[in-house]
Amino acid sequence: MVLGLGAMIGAGVFVAFSPAAARAGSLVWISLVIAAVVAVCNALSSARLAALLPAAGGTYVYGRELLGPLPGFLAGWGFVVGKTASCAAMALTAGLYIWPERAHLVAAAAVLALTALSVFGVQRTATVAKVLVAIVLAVLGIFLVMAWSAPVGGVGAGGVGAVPAIDGEPWPARVIGVLGGAGFCFFAFAGYARIATLGEEVREPARTIPRAVVVAISVVIVVYALVLAAIVHVLGIGGVAAGTAPVLQAAERIGDGGLVPLVRIAAGIAALGALLGGILGVSRTTFAMARDRHLPVQLASVHPAARTPYVAEICVGVLAAGIVLLADVRQAIGFSSFAVLIYYLVANTAVLRVDRTIRRLPAWVPTLGAVGCVIVAGSLPWRSVIGGVVVFVVGGLVYAFTRRGMVSPPAPSAQA
Repeated sequence: MVLGLGAMIGAGVFVAFSPAAARAGSLVWISLVIAAVVAVCNALSSARLAALLPAAGGTYVYGRELLGPLPGFLAGWGFVVGKTASCAAMALTAGLYIWPERAHLVAAAAVLALTALSVFGVQRTATVAKVLVAIVLAVLGIFLVMAWSAPVGGVGAGGVGAVPAIDGEPWPARVIGVLGGAGFCFFAFAGYARIATLGEEVREPARTIPRAVVVAISVVIVVYALVLAAIVHVLGIGGVAAGTAPVLQAAERIGDGGLVPLVRIAAGIAALGALLGGILGVSRTTFAMARDRHLPVQLASVHPAARTPYVAEICVGVLAAGIVLLADVRQAIGFSSFAVLIYYLVANTAVLRVDRTIRRLPAWVPTLGAVGCVIVAGSLPWRSVIGGVVVFVVGGLVYAFTRRGMVSPPAPSAQA
């Protein structure tokens, strides 16, 4: 549960609400609800698949075993590409809060430094995750209390902006805006898959993983709703939409701005902790796909001393560092959300292929999750959609060229 909280309460809560508000306007609350519903359906499907197929690899394994090699490959491809962009967004979040004037340079340096640490076997353990989550939640708790009790006006430059233009658009455009805002909000929920990939590492996965997923995502929904309410209260919906670091900008306007250093520290801890976890997760999936000969076999190389997939980690780190130097945080979030939503589309489709006598999950849950993934992904900004479609087309071509040399791993044993 704590690993899931640590993965979700990271960069997203500090940055995702600005692009969501810009896309959905004053209806951003509906976007948050839609994102939460889709995330819950995805989480339940992933948890059930993890219980039935307790193997490391997540939807890459589930899609391969239940739908076929191509869907499994595309799920893994989407995870690697989407989460690499997510790593860039996390690093940019750290930069925006730690040193806004040099956000891109700070982000690139953070990616490279944490990549080096991961190569030498430095990982975020459950104990470290507990400490990080406790610090971030404590600071957010102080922020919430002061947001509603301290005078607003403060020392910050980020004043209340005009109401987003989408509020004056016709209803069809507003509906699309709300769904697109849900895509940005969904970025903040991504992370519960970290729990589902622990099927081989926890006792009683059939019971432990679903409970951990449900509790973790329930806590996160409450935290996000409270934070969104606080920043809208302080900045107004226009101020949230116009900014890039809404919690920091709200902290600057609360009282005398004394909360700013705490918010900077908490956001840096959350974003960098999530970034380390992201690098570890993406590199392991890259390693697995290279071991199956879907990616260059060199990516499956293991460091002789640290026993880490160091080539995959270095490649992921360099690619993420390149993204942070070329893209802004909103572009990274949009692209990441599109790829990850397609990843969960495969997961929801896979669970529908499980016999209902052992699925123990109503068919409407994965169906709603799959439909939600498609609609929300398609409502993201057009650059994110086109870029995502191109990436998956390239992924299909990579599969076509590599499938003859693919090594078929042994199928994991299913459990009722």
